Amino acid sequence: MATFKQVSKTSFMDPFKDILVNYLMPEKCYDEFFLQFNLLHVDCLKIVISKGLGIGIILGSVLVKLPQILKLIGARSAEGLSFNSVLLELFAITGTMAYSIANSFPFSSWGEALFLMIQTVTIGFLIQHYGGNTIKGLGFLAVYFGLLAVILSPVTPMSVVTTMQASNMPAIIFGRLIQAGTNYRNGHTGQLSAISVFLLFAGSLARIFTTVQETGDSLMAVTYIISSFCNGVIAAQVLYYWNSSPALRKKTE
Repeated sequence: MATFKQVSKTSFMDPFKDILVNYLMPEKCYDEFFLQFNLLHVDCLKIVISKGLGIGIILGSVLVKLPQILKLIGARSAEGLSFNSVLLELFAITGTMAYSIANSFPFSSWGEALFLMIQTVTIGFLIQHYGGNTIKGLGFLAVYFGLLAVILSPVTPMSVVTTMQASNMPAIIFGRLIQAGTNYRNGHTGQLSAISVFLLFAGSLARIFTTVQETGDSLMAVTYIISSFCNGVIAAQVLYYWNSSPALRKKTE
């Protein structure tokens, strides 16, 4: 009696399978796309789009505030930037990062928080430095990283981390309101970088989808919805005050 050995299917994408399965899609979706050629599988498309957006956001976050940092250094001034707003934003970013790590969420769902934290801390120091308070700026760095080490350590109860994440919403709102109020009072956006503002707005919008898809955490999803709205307000001000500048404002006065 003849026996037939079952031949496993192969795909032209097999050389890239490990990378795709590890970073972009589960193996069942790889099979759907490249073995069954079912390219319109809805659930798998959602996963791939979410993972792709997440990776894109993380890669973009590495440089998202670099234009802001370079603008401050180039002008040797932090006029128009609110240090209190930066502190509240830093609180929100830290809360998201700590909450995600504590819940073992995939890095693709929160990784930009790490890079945003580093860049936001840098901006906070530069605001103090160019305001003539370099020592205060160094103290700010020491205190922040000391607190961060405690928050990320096993010493901090999960209830504290969850409370921090829940507090993100008012922190984001008040932080953005402070910056919006500063812009309104000044009649311009000062050294605020338009590129950074628009990238943050786009990133927070995309994060709403990736958070729902990858974590299913309603607390994080609501946080990103509020963040998107607040970032949108600042982006609208950048457009409104596009032709205004500190020098032009002083001249008209």
